Amino acid sequence: MEKRSTEAAPDTAAEPVWTGLPPGLLRMRRLLLVVWLGLLTIAVALLPGLLAGPVWALFALLPLALAAWGWRMLGRNWRSWRYAERADDLLISRGVLFREETVVPYGRMQLVEVTSGPVERHFGLASVQLHTAAAATDARIPGLDPAEAERLRDRLTELGEARSAGL
Repeated sequence: MEKRSTEAAPDTAAEPVWTGLPPGLLRMRRLLLVVWLGLLTIAVALLPGLLAGPVWALFALLPLALAAWGWRMLGRNWRSWRYAERADDLLISRGVLFREETVVPYGRMQLVEVTSGPVERHFGLASVQLHTAAAATDARIPGLDPAEAERLRDRLTELGEARSAGL
């Protein structure tokens, strides 16, 4: 005789649909890492090498090791960022060592803005900043495609107005 389980199957519809950040953000951050640590490597190799002798130029290996470690950490950090739009709120999850998940109810949003600095614009990226009455719940989603950032801003603003009208 076959035993049947009386347990219900887990409800997969309740799970949020997570969206990761585009790879352009990772490319931008890695390029900035290489540029800044490359300049530091050159400075650390040249100055001691010229002033104290060629053996001291080996200190240039320190910024190179830091660049290798930073390259890997940037990748891990980029993979940790994600966001999900749910019926009543927006979830933002990030962090490698210390995981942080922020829940922003649509009705609590006061301002949603899209920002893009000169480096972000060069890489075709924008960030969405969410402001609420409580400063601790302000949230940011970096490195989005500008069209996606504007779509998200418009959707969150629309949902925020609809939810706050019901208060």
